[in-house]
Amino acid sequence: MGMYLNPGNEDYSELLNSKVIVDKSLLIKKTNELINTRSKNICVLRPRRFGKSTDANMLVAYYSKGCDSHTLFDSLKIADVKNYEEHLNKHNVIHLNMQRFVSRTNDIDSMLAYLKNEIIDELLEVYDIKVNMDILTSYFEKIFSKYKDKFIFIIDEWDCLFREYKEDIDSQKQYLDFLRDLLKDQPYVEMCYMTGILPIKKYGTHSALNMFDEISMIEPRDYSLFMGFSEDEVKDLCNQYHIDFQSMQEWYDGYHLEDDISVYSPRSVTSAISTRRFNNYWSQTETFEALQEYIDLNFEGLKDDIISMLTGEKRNVNIRTFSNDMTTFHSKDDVFTLLIHLGYLGYDSADEKIYIPNNEVKNTFVDTIRVSNWGSVTKLFKNSNDLLEATWNMECEKVAKYIQDSHYETSILQYNDENALAYTIYLAYITAKEHYTIIRELPSGKGYADIVFIPKGNKPAMIIELKYNQDVETGITQIKAKNYPKGLEEYVDNLLLVSINYDKQTKEHQCYIEKYNN
Repeated sequence: MGMYLNPGNEDYSELLNSKVIVDKSLLIKKTNELINTRSKNICVLRPRRFGKSTDANMLVAYYSKGCDSHTLFDSLKIADVKNYEEHLNKHNVIHLNMQRFVSRTNDIDSMLAYLKNEIIDELLEVYDIKVNMDILTSYFEKIFSKYKDKFIFIIDEWDCLFREYKEDIDSQKQYLDFLRDLLKDQPYVEMCYMTGILPIKKYGTHSALNMFDEISMIEPRDYSLFMGFSEDEVKDLCNQYHIDFQSMQEWYDGYHLEDDISVYSPRSVTSAISTRRFNNYWSQTETFEALQEYIDLNFEGLKDDIISMLTGEKRNVNIRTFSNDMTTFHSKDDVFTLLIHLGYLGYDSADEKIYIPNNEVKNTFVDTIRVSNWGSVTKLFKNSNDLLEATWNMECEKVAKYIQDSHYETSILQYNDENALAYTIYLAYITAKEHYTIIRELPSGKGYADIVFIPKGNKPAMIIELKYNQDVETGITQIKAKNYPKGLEEYVDNLLLVSINYDKQTKEHQCYIEKYNN
């Protein structure tokens, strides 16, 4: 048992000892079907903290000859699958976490030399071979020739070099050539399972690793249920740990890979259960600058589309021009495609549209824009908490002023109807998501309330009626006449009625707030 050749099962065993776990072992059933076939090379791409390393460690524990993992897998779902024993700890495994090699070296030459020497040292401890050329591929070829031994390669974070050396094209090409020589058309490869975030980089008209089938958030194929926690799995966890599923859904759901399959970030779900608090866990693992670098790019329409998505809208995207790296951007579509792979955007493949998936990611966008230079939008988000306080205190003039300050000009928010006004109101109250579930066009009473704020704690519920070229009293009258508070009976003792009007001639907002008197 070595670090790279036939490692043990300690990493996966540690996971199974964790407080919150989800059994993803049926992934093994799918990978078993790939061994020694024309489809034996697979690259599974997911955002960070979506379980890539966990799955890699599981496959190592299952296949590696360097351990006995019956006690780990006998109680999992894979144990009920036919031929469960056929591959259990029966294979030579090479496990490489590329992040380790990149972080311990300073350039591509030293990184590849370090990787080669580490693996060769372990191979020579097991195999009596001599090679003429001190090339890693030669050692595996000699082993296969002499012993007929094959290997399953499990390569985690395959693309970390592309993220670390974003601008170094020569190093990227050298790395791809190394992987191609090691893995392509080699008889000693039983299977290769790679994980990463970025698709495989293509240079010119071909890819150096074109033998890989790529699975991603854009093209999950039949791996959707293994790209994160499924909705059913999250429901089961919520029942087990007595956590509100609706709140979990609002915070962390939104990656709709198929019509009936939606996945959640495992990191976020397990953290929320462990702490019993809904918070931004997935986004805490990366600094604001990581997102800010991309959304501050000056492509026409990029910022407008992000503002629109913050209100819950979807926007069109062309994913086909993406260059599979983190530096080559020709349009906002390339930026948005990268953000899909990074997990900041969801993707609807049926309509080819993008959207912000959930509260957690939405809060990350808001926090990032707050520290960016988006002019009035940045000011709007900074003022959002003050606006909310003013609303609770029924300070109508302050509320009107904050909304007035939020009236900025972008291509999607021209004030030409109540819907555009609704966008601005929604954005102005963007931080209210921490305290409320916000619903637009809620069926209630004899019609639809424009915006309803349903509290998550002891804050007052709020009904906001929007008017355009009318007066604020009309809005309050409509709320009462159409009985919009119906359906909010549990909040009638702490319910605010809010009317906001925009006068197109004066370009001013008016606000009126009163407590509901049942």
